[in-house]
Amino acid sequence: MTFELFRDDYGIPHVRADSVNDLGFGQGHTAAMDRAWQLDLERLRAEGRVAELVGQPGVEWDTFARRARIEHTARRAFSRLSDETRAFVSAFADGVNAGLEAAPEHEALKATPGRWQHWTPVSVFLAQHLLFATYPSKLWRHQVRKHLGDEGLVWFGREGMPMSGSNAFAVTGSRTESGLPLIAGDPHRMFEAPNVYAQVHLACPEFDVVGFAFPGVPGIQHFAHAGSVAWAITNAMADYQDLYVEHLDGTEERHTEQIDVRDGAAVEVEVIVTARGPVIIEGEETYSLRTPSYVCEDLGFEALLPLLRSKTAGDVDAAFAHWVEPVNNVVIADVHGEVLHRVAGKVPLRPSDNMVTPVGIENEWQGWVTDLPRTSPVEGAIVTANNRVSDEYDRIGNDFSAPHRANRIRALLGDRTALTVEDLATILTDTYSIKAGGEMREVGAAYLAGRDAVVARLLERADFAPLGAGSPYGRLYGSWFNLPGRIAQALPVGVVEPGDPKPPLTFHPLHGLEQLGVAHQLVDDLHEATRVPVYGESDCIQAMRVIPGVAVCSGGPVARYVWDLADRSRSRWVVPLGASGAPGRPHHHDQLALWADGELAPVVTDWDQLTKET
Repeated sequence: MTFELFRDDYGIPHVRADSVNDLGFGQGHTAAMDRAWQLDLERLRAEGRVAELVGQPGVEWDTFARRARIEHTARRAFSRLSDETRAFVSAFADGVNAGLEAAPEHEALKATPGRWQHWTPVSVFLAQHLLFATYPSKLWRHQVRKHLGDEGLVWFGREGMPMSGSNAFAVTGSRTESGLPLIAGDPHRMFEAPNVYAQVHLACPEFDVVGFAFPGVPGIQHFAHAGSVAWAITNAMADYQDLYVEHLDGTEERHTEQIDVRDGAAVEVEVIVTARGPVIIEGEETYSLRTPSYVCEDLGFEALLPLLRSKTAGDVDAAFAHWVEPVNNVVIADVHGEVLHRVAGKVPLRPSDNMVTPVGIENEWQGWVTDLPRTSPVEGAIVTANNRVSDEYDRIGNDFSAPHRANRIRALLGDRTALTVEDLATILTDTYSIKAGGEMREVGAAYLAGRDAVVARLLERADFAPLGAGSPYGRLYGSWFNLPGRIAQALPVGVVEPGDPKPPLTFHPLHGLEQLGVAHQLVDDLHEATRVPVYGESDCIQAMRVIPGVAVCSGGPVARYVWDLADRSRSRWVVPLGASGAPGRPHHHDQLALWADGELAPVVTDWDQLTKET
């Protein structure tokens, strides 16, 4: 297979080939060149074999991955793909194998990258998103109800993921300078090094698309500009995963798997599968997990090629009919002036209790929600910010972000016309906080100090003590059981008085080794090289994960972009670090200063302005 690789001034890869499969191979090969360590670690995570690389710190994740049947589900989903999609995914995996070489992390650990199977991209996508949904919060709510009753659930607001904060909005041509729509947004996740999204440009005779891809997954999934149409997503905060309380009676499917542990004894894990799904937690409380991807043996990969081939908003809408999970808000616009919004994915029909805490096995699924929400522009705009966009959302969940960010975006748009890329880019970095009563860049240090003092006093309450012990289900769920963070999230507007200002928080991307609890000089060097101040909190448009008592920020906008439908070359984008995942390379974090200052880099798709690599 052959392809051409070009780079722009930020080292962003632009891949061109004569066929779809050659392009898939080229994307995989290029991803391996840029993100070798990240791809190898994600493969091991998907296979439940991290402990082979890092030893004992990897056992907890590997145990979860085996019990959750990540690779098993992915292999079955891969086998059900159409011939064309399977060939595209396989070509990508072949490209990864052709391009993989040892990264600095491999050298530090005296390890070598392993081989990708053709289904590995599917398993990597599943491993990336299995915890990116609702079931961990059900474990948290179960503990809240157990110790504080239903009143506790009300007090904590039944908030969802600890790291929500994404925004995606569009304005129609009636409100722009060009007369055609604009789309802007910023997905919020945990800051990782390398970043969870990678900028890429993919072109062949059938299409020419630029956007953000998941390293290890072919195509461009969530945010893209295909020339005549563009799209973006936010998490719809739908509830599509259920935990069932199991009473094992010997009728389950069981087998034992072995986890090999570097510099340690192998660990045996019993894998148990009930009629609901695989058992992921066993002990005093035993829970099985049921998800659409497991039930349908489908990760939505049939959407990949139709998305790349899309020419109109209707094409993108039809492509997302194949989507499974995560369940997302999709904002779409095209050069014909159409702007639309839909929720994409699969949400099961079942009793409402399933959306709160683990439930009994009698609460069965009864099919799927078939009329997922759609909305049309209101006053020339569509705004999504993990919020309840309309009353229709009650059919898909009960746990949405507060409306503060969405309301702030609408307020900043106001009744303005002649809007430009620069106008929307400025909105994305707004740090006004309704809780702080002002811009976080100005009052944030004093507000956060006062908030931390309120949280500290509440932590002294005896009734909160049982929740202060952290996750009873292991370190894997620790972030969902961070009590200071949960209290801070639940504080109502107007209860915090400013305190003595503290220094601003600093950007803290989590290296894969750090996430696994492995200390290394590479991690220390990373933080020394990427230390910049950040501003914002959860109710700002520029939402940041600000945990009381923690001086660093480990979550927030992992990308920003503005797509211009009148002229793609006027579009802009940025990521917190850079195109390369290898420490020490020129493009490892050369976009960090732009990102920290609220600036965006140009989207360059003119091949004559790019540099060809041999």
